Amino acid sequence: MPDQSVQQPAVSAGSLVIAGISTVVEWYDFTLYLYFITVISRVFYGGGEGSVALALGGFAVAYLMRPLGAVVLGSFGDRHGRRRAMMVSMAVMTLAMAATAALPTRAVAGPLAGWLLLGLRCVMAFAVGGEYTGVVAYLVEGAPAGRRGLVASLASAASEVGALLAAAVSTLAVLMFAPATLDSWGWRVPFAIGAALAGTIWVARSRMAESPEFLDHLSHGTLARNPLARALGAERRGVLRGFAISSMGSIGYYVGITYVPAFLMGAGAMGEGAALGLSTLAALLAIVVTPFAGALSDRFGRRPVMISLALAGAALPTVCFPVMAHGGTGAALGGALLLAAISGGWSAVAASATAEQFSGAARLSGLALGVTSATALFGGLSPWAAQQLIALTGASWAPGAMIAVVALAVVPVLVTMPETAPTVLAQRGKRARE
Repeated sequence: MPDQSVQQPAVSAGSLVIAGISTVVEWYDFTLYLYFITVISRVFYGGGEGSVALALGGFAVAYLMRPLGAVVLGSFGDRHGRRRAMMVSMAVMTLAMAATAALPTRAVAGPLAGWLLLGLRCVMAFAVGGEYTGVVAYLVEGAPAGRRGLVASLASAASEVGALLAAAVSTLAVLMFAPATLDSWGWRVPFAIGAALAGTIWVARSRMAESPEFLDHLSHGTLARNPLARALGAERRGVLRGFAISSMGSIGYYVGITYVPAFLMGAGAMGEGAALGLSTLAALLAIVVTPFAGALSDRFGRRPVMISLALAGAALPTVCFPVMAHGGTGAALGGALLLAAISGGWSAVAASATAEQFSGAARLSGLALGVTSATALFGGLSPWAAQQLIALTGASWAPGAMIAVVALAVVPVLVTMPETAPTVLAQRGKRARE
């Protein structure tokens, strides 16, 4: 188990804030794609039967590039610094989003348009692969030990801000543009906004300080020559735990929040604008929940908070989805908010819990192997799988059952996982000495 002893941070509040808010771009882009899935299916895949499934399939395929990007950028960050790795990832994201906004549509380029979109999604996923893990590692290494959970939850909160921004921009675009205008050029506006946001954050990152823990390893010559090998060897248990924790976080977010608009529209419960508006409220609640969950994990420990959330994830989603589909507007709102609260709380605690599984010498590489691979499997594939399960079975509860199964599988991992919250460990040490 990596040493979780109290450290004196050497990172300014400004650097922590810049790092914390920068995950807005990553989640804005991928959430925007899902919220705009019906528009994208028309613009790039012809809008015929099965076009939504084709667009979701492209999302899933591109998402598989995340582990590769995480491994490459994670190894780079372990050897050359967290700040430099985050600068590279944001630069690539800026270019990919700008290029997406300029893509030709199917009406202009035919089937080639869909392939070009898929290619850019792969580039974006590669860059995003090293983004979130780099930010979380930076926040954990630069935060006061007693507030790691709260500070690291900034990355999760910013992710939800990105999701909220994507939902809001998508809703405004659908409401402001006539359908013909939206399909002609209006869809480009949200992606152009994302490119501008990414470029702004790249400039802000250029003023960030480097992680004090990385600088300490650098000054003492203790950087791992092969951080990937170290993560797979001495720290492989952390990789497995990170995979399990991220599996629940990914399926909870991508099925429990971002897939909900497509689910509601497919079930005939809501129109496009109303479903996106509901998702905006859900994302807002997730933001509110996030810092409270992070602070609770600092006070009581990562394990008890996560076990409670996992049990809620096992019991509630299977009920929520049928209620949202058939219970009317109020029931749909209540179900979406409940799912968002579970997902937001989990993501908040998972940020610090996964990073604390590794030493500073291999933290980014370990997160890349565990967290990002789980995100690729349980994040990118899960909306498509949920859509296919409903098509095959006609069961509105199927998406919720997917979340429940993963939650149940994660509980044993949490029960056997050592506590990593520094404040809780310090309290235990004090009691042991008395």
